[in-house]
Amino acid sequence: MARQRHAIRVGSLRLGGGGPLFLIAGPCVIEDPKEALLVARTLRGLAARLGLPFVFKASYDKANRQSGASYRGPGLVAGLKVLARVKRELGVPILTDVHTVEEARAAARVVDVIQVPAFLCRQTDLVVAAARTGRAVNLKKGQFLAPWDMGPIVAKASATGNRNLLVTERGASFGYNNLVSDMRAIPALAEIGYPVVFDATHSTQQPGGRGTSSGGQREMVPVLARAAVAAGCDGVFLEVHPDPDRAKSDAATQLALRDAPALLESLVRIRRAVTA
Repeated sequence: MARQRHAIRVGSLRLGGGGPLFLIAGPCVIEDPKEALLVARTLRGLAARLGLPFVFKASYDKANRQSGASYRGPGLVAGLKVLARVKRELGVPILTDVHTVEEARAAARVVDVIQVPAFLCRQTDLVVAAARTGRAVNLKKGQFLAPWDMGPIVAKASATGNRNLLVTERGASFGYNNLVSDMRAIPALAEIGYPVVFDATHSTQQPGGRGTSSGGQREMVPVLARAAVAAGCDGVFLEVHPDPDRAKSDAATQLALRDAPALLESLVRIRRAVTA
C-alpha cells in the first residue's frame, strides 16, 4: 500500500492529502506584466469552473539558459513587483523559482511557493534556505536522479521544521537531447509522503535540441499529463502562453492558452475515474 501523502497549505489552499487535483500554471518567464495578468486571470477562471485549486507560476529570471544571448526575464526586483501585482489584483497564490540563498529570502516576501529548480535540487544551502523562509517549497526532481533519490533532499527541507513541501517529477535524461517520463516515478515519489506534482511541459523538452535553445514536443503535453493523473499525481504543472511559438523561453513546450480548457477538462475526468 502506498504511503499516505499529507496535505499542505499554500495560502488559503489545501493541496494533496486526497483532495482535488490541483494546478500550478502560468508562463515560463515574465515577458510583459499585462500578459502575465491575462494568463493568470484566464487560468484562475478556468480552474474555478473545474474545481481545481490554482497556483500561478512565472519566473523573474531563467538562469538556466543554453545561450548567454537568450532572454532571461525582467530580473528579481522588477519580476517580484509583477508577481506581487498578480497576487494583489487576482487573489491567487504565487510560485516562482529561485537560484540563490539571497533570492529565496527576497522572493519569500512576495510569493507563496518557492521552487527549487531541477538542476539545483541537490544544492543543500539553497534547499535549506528555501525551507527556512517558512513558505511552501516545490522541490523539482533533477533530470539526473532516480525518484527515490529525492528522499534525502526532502529530508533536508523537512529538517528545518517546514512540512509544506511538494515534490515534482519532470522527466529523466535519456540519451542526447531527450528526456523520458517513467510513470513509475509518480508512486515512487509518493512513498516520500508529500504531494506529488507532474510537470507536463518541461517533461516534453529536448534539452539543447535547437543548438542555442531547447527543443521539445508540445503535442506530447496532453499525453503525458493524462498518463500522470492516471498514475496518481496530486497536481499538474503546466507552462502556458497565449502564443507559444512567439514565447521568449521554452517556445517548443509551452501549452497554448486556448488549449488549456480541453486538457484540464480531460484531466478532471481522469482524476474522477481513478479515484472513484
